[in-house]
Amino acid sequence: MTGMHVIFAPDSFGGTLTAVEAAEAMAEGWRRRSPDDELELAPMSDGGPGFVDVLHACLGGELLSVPVLDLYGDETPTAVLMVEDTAYVESAQGCGLHLSERRNPERATTYGVGQMIAAAVEDGASRVVVGLGGSGTNDAGAGLLAALGATSTPPEALAGGPQALEMLSGVDVTAPRQRCADVELVIASDVDNPLLGLRGATNVFGPQKGVVEERKHYIEAQVQRLAELTDRRLADEPGAGAAGGLGFALLLLGATRVGGIGVVAEAVGLAGRARNSDLVVTGEGAFDFSSRSGKVPYGVARIAAEAIRPCIALAGQVLVGSREMRALGIESAYSVVDLVGEQAAFADPAVSLAALAERVARTWSR
Repeated sequence: MTGMHVIFAPDSFGGTLTAVEAAEAMAEGWRRRSPDDELELAPMSDGGPGFVDVLHACLGGELLSVPVLDLYGDETPTAVLMVEDTAYVESAQGCGLHLSERRNPERATTYGVGQMIAAAVEDGASRVVVGLGGSGTNDAGAGLLAALGATSTPPEALAGGPQALEMLSGVDVTAPRQRCADVELVIASDVDNPLLGLRGATNVFGPQKGVVEERKHYIEAQVQRLAELTDRRLADEPGAGAAGGLGFALLLLGATRVGGIGVVAEAVGLAGRARNSDLVVTGEGAFDFSSRSGKVPYGVARIAAEAIRPCIALAGQVLVGSREMRALGIESAYSVVDLVGEQAAFADPAVSLAALAERVARTWSR
């Protein structure tokens, strides 16, 4: 009997597996149970960690090595992907939460992301696509602006995180705008939050980065100061609050916004591949109802639905019930932790995910 055609399109698993590693582990386990199935790997990203790796795997291109200052001013290596005259920048490489065990969002800066964009422009890119997600910063992109040549009063106010913005009395973004004048800047993010307010960067995403409740008002006030001194109207734009407000800084420089999942899905040709499949398998570290907010499983499930193909999810943890799951377009979701336990899941995530895929293949492979 002819085997099924299965596509594995997961996101990264919360710092334990890259999207590429997760797809490989899923396929390895599935193959053990159903060796006759035709398996395709299509690792995904929403613009956050793994954005460049996933695009490099499907588009090829040249990786430009760019050492930058991370969110706390320590040098860190990054890679900008150059595909002809388009550069792909993964902001998490320059200011990602995973880069440091420290959690001091009042001092964390996006300066390194500005350095990455500068390197891409200097290398001849006429289009720069910046993936936003996974940041440990909440400075509204002030550091990025400084790295690209913005000036401020006092001079040190932009590059020291929200705490330094307290000193800010003037800012001039003419230089970065001129630097990027002949470059098409694109924000790749599915987060549509504004910069300020209850749905803004500080209130919604700040706690993941270490912002405690009693400091939210202070940080919000500093971020608002930058907005008032530049272009307050842009703070209300969808996506301005992405990556701690990096979206706002890029909008200031004339960027347009597209869905991060859409960028990757188009690059890997996921829609066409889904139509030629029997089953689409996605996944992420924690599958919960927030997955609707631009997460990979929701985006992949929508593409599978348009192709009239079932979509299931393999996740580290499943934190939603069957009703919520189906609202996200997922037929069924399966948990690594439920199968092997939390300790084993984190001790050897690839082996554990492969074991889950092998178990799930018994149900879904004909």
